[in-house]
Amino acid sequence: MDFLQALIFSIVEGLSEFLPISSTGHLVLASELLDIPQTEFVKSFEIIIQLGAILAIVALYAKTLLTNKAVWLRILTAFLPTAVVGLTLYRFIKDFLIGNTTVTLAALFLGGIALIILELVHRENKAHAEKIEDLSLKQSFLIGVCQSLSVIPGVSRAAATIIGGLFLGAKRKTAVEFSFLLAVPTMFSATGLDLLKSDFAFSGEEYLLLLTGFLGSFIIAIFAVKFLLKFVQNHTFIPFGVYRIILALLFWIFLI
Repeated sequence: MDFLQALIFSIVEGLSEFLPISSTGHLVLASELLDIPQTEFVKSFEIIIQLGAILAIVALYAKTLLTNKAVWLRILTAFLPTAVVGLTLYRFIKDFLIGNTTVTLAALFLGGIALIILELVHRENKAHAEKIEDLSLKQSFLIGVCQSLSVIPGVSRAAATIIGGLFLGAKRKTAVEFSFLLAVPTMFSATGLDLLKSDFAFSGEEYLLLLTGFLGSFIIAIFAVKFLLKFVQNHTFIPFGVYRIILALLFWIFLI
């Protein structure tokens, strides 16, 4: 991997982390297009640069994260299922799932269908949670169970939590914002675990590549978050579902 490729990866990560299109899936497909082997460093890079995108949420939602204990209680409750799954299946996830193009394309395709079906059957009403604080701990935990499915590349952490939130009684904006905030402990933990497992065994150039990816994803993610919040006010998630299906089919036809 060179610095141009690291920059491209950071842009892909920043754009896709909070949209329901799977950032990990897009990074895997970007690796295919750029012909970058899935080495241990590249796999770590794909995980660690997500921290840059997550820090964009910390910057944008600093007041909520610093002052709202009720929101944190729900975030941590929702984080538990993913923590258990991630710790238990870490080696399987990194050795078999991450970098597996077939799994990624299948998850992108099926996730796209799920998003479209969601919009066709979902009906929002006044009883749905207006704010994250209005979600019960049970609802929060079940949203976390949905998020745990995103250990499969191509599923999309954002899509899993948003779909779970909508079906479990959150209004559209609430589900999206909960997805944003739930990413904070989830991705901090994923990054920390990967650093510990790798024993920080990176070269000087690899650390510079990580820094490039980190800063790029941070800047791009800020714009992506603002875009999605504005988008969901007047649009459904169907365009994202259609995009996922088309992308999966194109990659399957021309690269697989």
